[in-house]
Amino acid sequence: MRTVVPAGPEPVRIKPGGQAAGTIRLASLPPLSLYVHVPWCVRKCPYCDFNSHELKDGLPEQQYLDALQADLEQAVPLVWGRQVVSIFIGGGTPSLLSGEAVDRMLALFRSCLNVLPDAEITLEANPGTAEAQRFTDYASSGVNRISLGIQSFDDDALRALGRIHDSRQARQAIELAQHALERVNLDLMFALPGQTLDGCRDDLRQAMSFQTGHLSLYHLTLEPNTVFAKYPPVVPDDDAAAGMQELIAEEAARAGWARYEVSAYARPGQRCLHNLNYWEFGDYLGIGPGAHGKLSFHDRIVRQARLKSPASWMDKATRRDGSHLAEDRIVGRRELVFEFMLNALRLREGVPAGTFAERTGLSMLSIAPILERVRARSLLEPDPSRLQASPLGWSFLNDVLTEFLP
Repeated sequence: MRTVVPAGPEPVRIKPGGQAAGTIRLASLPPLSLYVHVPWCVRKCPYCDFNSHELKDGLPEQQYLDALQADLEQAVPLVWGRQVVSIFIGGGTPSLLSGEAVDRMLALFRSCLNVLPDAEITLEANPGTAEAQRFTDYASSGVNRISLGIQSFDDDALRALGRIHDSRQARQAIELAQHALERVNLDLMFALPGQTLDGCRDDLRQAMSFQTGHLSLYHLTLEPNTVFAKYPPVVPDDDAAAGMQELIAEEAARAGWARYEVSAYARPGQRCLHNLNYWEFGDYLGIGPGAHGKLSFHDRIVRQARLKSPASWMDKATRRDGSHLAEDRIVGRRELVFEFMLNALRLREGVPAGTFAERTGLSMLSIAPILERVRARSLLEPDPSRLQASPLGWSFLNDVLTEFLP
């Protein structure tokens, strides 16, 4: 989950006892994860709307790490004493970082936060920057899961997507990652420019042939403010894309990968714990340029976002005056309902109904009329003990979520 928001000219910050304080009551706080954003990449892909910036004059590694330390140390009082169950280092291209930088980063996290000894620690990597020694160094530092941005094994598709690697480098990167670590995820995309059903099947089968524990398969979308939005390529129509998604689900299931989330497939014991914490409406502290966070307190839930510009974030984080925050606000009650459902209903199995009150501080009675209306349309499972989309609802999830909009 690497979402970003535009940074305003001045940071917006909450005040103690602000307007929304005291409107909810949480009996206990949810699990806490840490998200770390590394904003640089070798080349910006034309479909990418993440906060990523092409390197121009070399990676400012030490300056970045100094700012990251300052950012974290200012945030520690908000999460003091809480256990951190997972860490996700995303980007951009985190695999541009040296092994020494990742080692320093993880040492910082362990010294400032209560990181569980068996915490899942994921680092995203680009096959075009994969090196055997670097993967080994990451593993020695404590990284125990690599997520590789493969996207496709078709060289024509990779060129159309603007990727810096080819299919040979993709296969080599997977082998290097598997040699260094036990847990590897492969990111792939479908409904690519010019892709056919057979091409989608071939990509999937090549990915499955490596027998990794986890696969993420995303529908290519033409996001606003991207090159593809301005110059849209010819992509498969909705019916063809739906056929590809059905093919993926069927073939993955036959091969032993269970689809547990809209875009995620895993072997037994290989689900991504970090992403599960998002979908179950857990908390996450986000540090680094453009990073988002959601933090719960007993009487409120807060959303934060850092400044998007790497240079501005590095400068202002080290001032230690809070000016590196672009957003810092209490989430309103009606927003909480929608945000909870936006996450929880992505899960195939949904969540126990009691999780809604536990994670939002709101009563189930507050959404009872909506639930009744959506269940009457057969979009939610009838079981009152769970919040779970029906097979029909999962196929039309946007229609379900619209019912919960504030």
